Amino acid sequence: MKKRIFLPAALVVLILALWLFNKSEATSFIDLYTSPRVGSFEVDVTTTGELRAKNSVEIKGPQGTRDFRVNNMLIQRLISEGSIVKKGDFVAELDRSEIMGKLQDAQLDVQSAESQVIQAQLDTTLTLSQARDNLINLRFALEERQIEVDQSKYESPAVQRQAEIELDRARRQLTQETKNYQTKVKQSQAQLREVETELQKKRNEIVKIRELMAKFTVYAPDQGMIIYRRNWDGSKITEGEQISAWSPVVAELPDFTVMESVTYVNEVDIQKIELGQLVEVGLDAVPDKKLTGVVTDVANIGEQRKNYDSKVFEVIIEINESDSLLRPAMTTSNRIKIASVENALAVPLETIHADDSLTYVYKKDGLNAILQEVDLGLVNENEAIIIKGIRENDELYLSLPSDTSGIDRIRITPDGVK
Repeated sequence: MKKRIFLPAALVVLILALWLFNKSEATSFIDLYTSPRVGSFEVDVTTTGELRAKNSVEIKGPQGTRDFRVNNMLIQRLISEGSIVKKGDFVAELDRSEIMGKLQDAQLDVQSAESQVIQAQLDTTLTLSQARDNLINLRFALEERQIEVDQSKYESPAVQRQAEIELDRARRQLTQETKNYQTKVKQSQAQLREVETELQKKRNEIVKIRELMAKFTVYAPDQGMIIYRRNWDGSKITEGEQISAWSPVVAELPDFTVMESVTYVNEVDIQKIELGQLVEVGLDAVPDKKLTGVVTDVANIGEQRKNYDSKVFEVIIEINESDSLLRPAMTTSNRIKIASVENALAVPLETIHADDSLTYVYKKDGLNAILQEVDLGLVNENEAIIIKGIRENDELYLSLPSDTSGIDRIRITPDGVK
């Protein structure tokens, strides 16, 4: 009797267990739905940037070192970034060893030029002294010839003529040597001026080098906050690095009244960026602070920078507000507004699928699903505008339906709906 009762009961339990198992298996495939949203739709590009002053006063090292073939200068000392300085305060000290070598060479050149001047003076003195002695001798010779002419008047005409010829020859020789002496004086003066000019040039060079050496100690041209100069790769200049004679900028004194955010946009999004676009700017250091800005410059050429996998383009955003909280090198979050559409019909990107040139969604049609072709408009990070294909009250699958076998495909009609 008990056995007959037990067997039907076991069968009922088994059937109930199978039913529950099948039900749990079926409920594991739950389809999720959503409906299109009608409202404001915005497309933006979000980037991370860094603040800097739009205008600043450059603090430069010595200029003119290229005249002495000094092309690079090593920074030995540099005050801390962010230091507040007054006009005339110390900023940096540059290595003078190379320019000191140029000074020593110039001093040797001066000594050599001084020797040349002394030698020229001695040569001039000796040459002109000999020329003057020669003129004196010629004058004596002329007097002798004159005496011979005076004495020859008691002689024969031939002797008288011979005396007159010798007198004329002595007179012409004296005249010629007098002219030669005047020429030698001018030549000597010109040679002396040449070596003296070269000497003065060498002395002036020493003065210039010493004036230049004094500028290897760099002082602030105005009051403000010290901000280090950046290298081409974005790194900041520090002690032990070199500055170029072509651009001897050591640091800057920024003007905090107008600030910019410097950011970099990847080559995919750069086509969307244009001058004049509005930007929402946030500060990482002050999350509650909200600023606005405008795109003022977009680079035409991309560059490869650290921490970026592909080439990026520099974009400058000018901050509209002036705030005492803003400081150079602060990190900013920039939301560049590309486009805005009111009363747009938008759906989540999860609902959109693509197959070759066909873009479609899965739409609920009664108890079944259909594949509905759609025409997309603007797309942002989360949603896309649907221009044709669905209506506001349609229910769309957020993922693939549990059963897509034999699903109907609906193409877009001229009015954009089923």
